[in-house]
Amino acid sequence: MPDGASHTELQSLLSAGEPPPFYVMHPDSQRPVLLVCDHAASRFPEALGDMGLDPFARRCHLAIDIGAGPLTEYLADSLGVTAVLAQYSRLVIDCNRDLMDAGAFLEFGDGIRVPGNCGLRQRDRDVRAQAIYRPYHEAIETQLARLMSTAGAPAFIAVHSFTPVLNGESRPWEIGVLWDQDQGLHQHFVEGFRAAGFRTGDNEPYSGKAPADYTIDHHAEAKGLPCVGIEVRQDLIGDAAGVARIGNVMHRIIESIAAPLSESEHRASA
Repeated sequence: MPDGASHTELQSLLSAGEPPPFYVMHPDSQRPVLLVCDHAASRFPEALGDMGLDPFARRCHLAIDIGAGPLTEYLADSLGVTAVLAQYSRLVIDCNRDLMDAGAFLEFGDGIRVPGNCGLRQRDRDVRAQAIYRPYHEAIETQLARLMSTAGAPAFIAVHSFTPVLNGESRPWEIGVLWDQDQGLHQHFVEGFRAAGFRTGDNEPYSGKAPADYTIDHHAEAKGLPCVGIEVRQDLIGDAAGVARIGNVMHRIIESIAAPLSESEHRASA
């Protein structure tokens, strides 16, 4: 066990009364779609206090993908598909980063210093990974294995959001579609969002080809699954009305993908 950390220490970050590191919606759905949301919450474990951050910093875009959690929940319910959502802030540990990536324990970003991540010992990193990061990714693997055994190759869709301004620069896109090895799924989203009138970035404002896109790379691309990352500008999903507006557009796009996948699996098993 790394750095002499005991089993007890690795299990001690979350108390018995705190929420688990993730939650799963519609865990028995047979529809060939899996939604994931790495940055759905701004919650900090009680043991870490406020990590030296003021209330604004604990709620800003560095701590949480604003609106991404409610959007994922909306889609899971409206489509009846499985979703796995993380329940702790990305500032505790970023579940969309490789553990060796410096961004997994962000020390500084967009003008904000994160004191609780400065000078972390390996033992501290291991405790957070064991309590939050690994259970979340294990839950994704469990749901993928279930869906692959019953629904063939499910579409893997990661839901994120981005801030309208970063480091003082405005971002013109309203929605971004991120992809790397995908052979066509992303095009359905690009075309669908543009047809709905949204200024849509193709691998903008981030690129799915970047190594920071860990969850898709690790779980979906490694298995050759159709996969895509969706980034929605946060001011568009900051309230229930915005979530419903974007959610209804995404519902139509995903429904158009899920139906052919289901038919393909039915033919293969016939």
